[in-house]
Amino acid sequence: MQVEYERCAGIDLHKKTAVTTVMITHPDGTLEEHTRTFSTMTSDLLALDDWLRAHEVQIVAMEATGIYWHPVFNILEAGREVILVNPQHMKAVPGRKTDVKDSQWIADLLRHGLLSASFIPPAPIRELRDVTRYRKNLVQERAQEINRLQKVLETANIKLASVASDVLGKSGRDMLACIIAGEQDAHAMAELARGRLRAKLPDLQLALEGRVQPHHQFLLQRILSHIDFLEQSIEQVQQEIDKRLFPYQEAVTLIQSLPFQLQTGAATVIAEIGVDMSRFPSDAHLASWAGVCPGNHESAGKRKRSKTTDGNPYLRSVLCEMAWVISHMKDNYLSAFYHRIARRRGKKRAILAVAHKILIVIYHMLKTNKPYEELGGDYFDRLEAAQIERRAVQRLEQLGYDVTLTALPLPDKTEKQLPDKTTKQPADKATKKPAAKTTKQPADKATKKPAAKTTKKPADKATKKPAEKATKKPAQEVA
Repeated sequence: MQVEYERCAGIDLHKKTAVTTVMITHPDGTLEEHTRTFSTMTSDLLALDDWLRAHEVQIVAMEATGIYWHPVFNILEAGREVILVNPQHMKAVPGRKTDVKDSQWIADLLRHGLLSASFIPPAPIRELRDVTRYRKNLVQERAQEINRLQKVLETANIKLASVASDVLGKSGRDMLACIIAGEQDAHAMAELARGRLRAKLPDLQLALEGRVQPHHQFLLQRILSHIDFLEQSIEQVQQEIDKRLFPYQEAVTLIQSLPFQLQTGAATVIAEIGVDMSRFPSDAHLASWAGVCPGNHESAGKRKRSKTTDGNPYLRSVLCEMAWVISHMKDNYLSAFYHRIARRRGKKRAILAVAHKILIVIYHMLKTNKPYEELGGDYFDRLEAAQIERRAVQRLEQLGYDVTLTALPLPDKTEKQLPDKTTKQPADKATKKPAAKTTKQPADKATKKPAAKTTKKPADKATKKPAEKATKKPAQEVA
């Protein structure tokens, strides 16, 4: 087998040790191997770096083992190429597994060019990624604390969430403060309601009549303090994200040109995929890496149902959030695409399909450095105008009507560009030439000639001729 790299190394990485094998291929084809075990402490990793430099190793491969590859990558990435490999792509032969043999197997695969590198963004993007992921964890912890607060209120017979949509709003905060202070008068606490919540005063009085015990007051106080701390931490982390996102304002502007605004969406997308789209061969590769493309399961020439890959859970979740926002919008291309899929496949599959579409759009925007161009909510109607027209006419004819279509003047707004197939004029079926008239008249079923009248009238079922009256009434049946 052809040797791709004459001097390479493979690392079998663990929490405490890094077993490294260096393979050197000489011009005469002989192979020289060196294997050593290093600790994952920084001093030993620096010794590993010096050892690789002494053997003039320019490329290193190692498994993506949790977070344990980060310290090794931070030390070895300077001065050489480091390939991070999915463990599923480099499984050794069963029954012959040791740390030394694993490192030799990794080095041998790399030596022959049989390993594909995983995507690792540059250091600034990795730092931004750590901050955005930490913010997501803080938001999840805040949601968990709110659920704990609701649980405590339920155990104290306080049904505030059944009346107020936001327990932690201004009115809810004031009522919770009174409960913690030991207030027992439900009427007095209900009077703290503000805005539209005052229309529910009778229900509030019933909801605030509970059995609050001292331990409930203690738990509510600690939970609210923790929520306040988390909100303050989220605000500080957001400020750090904005500061680190400043060098990528051009990419942020491109992503924000989409027909929706998600506060942290652009930051999360940039933190997960970066701004250099040349790292991905195509938009299909990026979609597969993110885990939003359809799965493949084909056997014996039959395509079977399969789920999507796990991909990047952080990127996938924010893309689905964007798709959920799109599902509640109207009059744009992505919303029309969502409703088009949801009618046939259901809402969940439609959400993932829109997430896939959004990622493809972002890929091309970052690659071409061009903002999003809206195609319009009627894009699919204009794309399939002939099919929609034909189906509507066929349906009316099945109901017993003789239909004549007359084209209306186009609106003043600028038309969107459509594919070439939508700009072609329909050909006349009899002469195979473009139609000369703007009106479309269906042929009479009995005489095979165009209908003489242009008004929309019901056809007589017995004679198959248009009804004599102009009003829209069914024809009389023949006795």
